[in-house]
Amino acid sequence: MQNKWNIKLGVAITLGIFSVQLIFAYKSPTALSIKEGSGDNKREETQIENEDPEDLEVFKPTDKWQTLKPGHAVPAGSHVRLNLQTGHREVKMGEEEGLKYWRDGNGQGMANVPGPSFTAEQLKEALKNFKEGMDDPVDTKQDDAVRAQFRPIEELKKDMEALNMLVETDVQVMTKILNLFNNTNSTTDEKVKALLDLEYLVHQVDNAQNLVSMGGMQLVVNALNSTDIRLQESAAFVLGSAVSSNPSVQVEAVEGGALQKLLTLLATQRPMAVKKKALFALASLLRHFPFAQSHFLKLGGVQMLSELFQTPGAEALRVRIITVLYDMITEKELISQVGMDLIPDSSHQERLRQYAEVSLLPVLVEQGWCKLVPELLASPEHDWREKALRTLLAMMAQCHTQYKQNPSLTVFLSDLQKQYQELVLTEQDVGEEDGYFGEILALVDSMVVKMRQV
Repeated sequence: MQNKWNIKLGVAITLGIFSVQLIFAYKSPTALSIKEGSGDNKREETQIENEDPEDLEVFKPTDKWQTLKPGHAVPAGSHVRLNLQTGHREVKMGEEEGLKYWRDGNGQGMANVPGPSFTAEQLKEALKNFKEGMDDPVDTKQDDAVRAQFRPIEELKKDMEALNMLVETDVQVMTKILNLFNNTNSTTDEKVKALLDLEYLVHQVDNAQNLVSMGGMQLVVNALNSTDIRLQESAAFVLGSAVSSNPSVQVEAVEGGALQKLLTLLATQRPMAVKKKALFALASLLRHFPFAQSHFLKLGGVQMLSELFQTPGAEALRVRIITVLYDMITEKELISQVGMDLIPDSSHQERLRQYAEVSLLPVLVEQGWCKLVPELLASPEHDWREKALRTLLAMMAQCHTQYKQNPSLTVFLSDLQKQYQELVLTEQDVGEEDGYFGEILALVDSMVVKMRQV
């Protein structure tokens, strides 16, 4: 029993030694042969470097156990065992997946993947051929098709340079427009189109200021005196857009005589389209500009608006007129309401001084506006009624007595109060607690309350 155990133990150790030697053989870059002696079972390891294949006789194992003859080299990765019954060593191919033994021409070895393997010289030659073939097109037709879908980079660069040359600044565009407008050979249609193009540009503050520095503002102001009504209308349109919220341009326009020319257009026989644009330009010129408002009063502007308000056929201008007056009234009130925490600077003090010179309310009372404004309450337009009510409240301090003596105003307010109470209920039914009709009703109620005051 003990002898059998010793024999098994010896076989296990022997197989372990073979396995270790085979692992080393597999990792070594040289061939490792394992030879069996004929008498004393001694093992001789011979490391062969750069030897020809015929110097060794390498046993080619299969997936079945075969007897290993003396003098045969065992390929790395093979399984070797000692047959205790015959006393011969047996070998079979290793079970590692994809590990194959090969021998082809002048080369032999093991490969991890199926297929042919190559010697070092074959690999060098293949690599050389691979590098030489890098420049060869794989598919000329496909390559040409891809290239046809895109433009050459040089052609794109030329197009981009040409595009950059075509981009013009606003100043360059305005220069061309003004040259066209000022050209005596230009037709009226061309000049009208030039003014409309200019109006689009002067909405920008910088462009409007550039218009002044280029001398274009004076050309526009002079066009207000044109004999062609289309040029008058277009010039007023450009002027109103240029001076809107642009103090420096407002100053230039007033000094260039724009205020007088606009009042002339409004006071004389002109188509309604011209008067609308002229009133738009006048409102833009007067807004937040007390210096222009003071000149407006001196030039009889309130009297002119009063006559225009009562002109038959000019009903569409009425709401625009009282809007101009309302803005002028409220501006002065707001600029005068200085908070305790505000420290006015020199510019603020100057504005106060200029607004103090604008005595608009007394002029409105004198020109009969306490009776003219209530006439808008008869309009079916809610917007007109709203603006009339706001203007009436703004004039309350000066017109209180005349309001109480105006029976038509009392009737208007009573009717409006009932009407808007019903409209407010309609708004509340649809979920609008603070709707537009509610705002108008609040204005009506405020008028009624203030008129009852002594």
